Amino acid sequence: MIQIRRIGDATVTRILEYSGPTHDPAFLFPEAGRDDIDRLESIMAPHHWVPHMGKLIVTIQFWIVQTGSSIIVIDTGVGNYKPRQDIPRMHMLNTLVREWLVAAGAAPEDVTHVVMTHLHADHVGWNTTWQDGRWVPTFPNATYYFPEDEFTFCHEGKNKAPGVIDVFGDSFFDSVMPIMSEGLARLMRPGDEIADCLTVHSAAGHSPGQVTFRLESKGEVGIFSGDIFHSPLQIMRPEFNSGYCIWPERAREVRMQMLNQLADEEALLLPVHFGDPYCGFVRRQNGGFVFEPASW
Repeated sequence: MIQIRRIGDATVTRILEYSGPTHDPAFLFPEAGRDDIDRLESIMAPHHWVPHMGKLIVTIQFWIVQTGSSIIVIDTGVGNYKPRQDIPRMHMLNTLVREWLVAAGAAPEDVTHVVMTHLHADHVGWNTTWQDGRWVPTFPNATYYFPEDEFTFCHEGKNKAPGVIDVFGDSFFDSVMPIMSEGLARLMRPGDEIADCLTVHSAAGHSPGQVTFRLESKGEVGIFSGDIFHSPLQIMRPEFNSGYCIWPERAREVRMQMLNQLADEEALLLPVHFGDPYCGFVRRQNGGFVFEPASW
């Protein structure tokens, strides 16, 4: 499934890998109680929460930005045929993402840039494709941009240290290192600009080097937020971290900063894991924030 909208002169296309009622809130948001979600049912259901199942709807999606001669893929999902035995719903997927990329005018050989908000397994998978007995770049003519701090963290093996939440796993070796070996990767830092349209901003907390990407064109702003938010629940209750946040207090600080920025700038929030309609706006209400779904 593809959906398309404009941000100024840029075309933004959404590619869906999968979406469904997959997560017990006690697992994804261990600090939240069922009562916390039930009180927000009118906003959360039916697109982000299925009350009778007690499950949160979680999506894996990524974004394509087309502007000028650039075709940019932002985050790359889980990927096909990736062995992920510890996460059954991600294990050995076989989806039509490649066909949807072509349908969206972003055939893999035409993509010019691939950028990662962070390097967790559900954000890097389509970097590579299994071919002739090895993992090869899916986007052979693109430059891939990895957050430097995140790459260093994994390359030094800190993700395997005792007590660290390791959401990288084997993906670092089958979806990141093959790109480095092919010489297609660049390490980026906050403040960098990519393809003359995306600016890189620090958002460390959920992971040690997470970044966001800001797209601004003709006075309109879109922010690709990675995993600052897994659900609209965290817009209305920003104190709730996901169970995957490696630096909890930093993650809360970053979330509050992002909420204020989104509300102040009336920027379009483009996350990775929200349910339908998958993106939207943050508005202030009664001293807090609410999520306003965007129309396509």
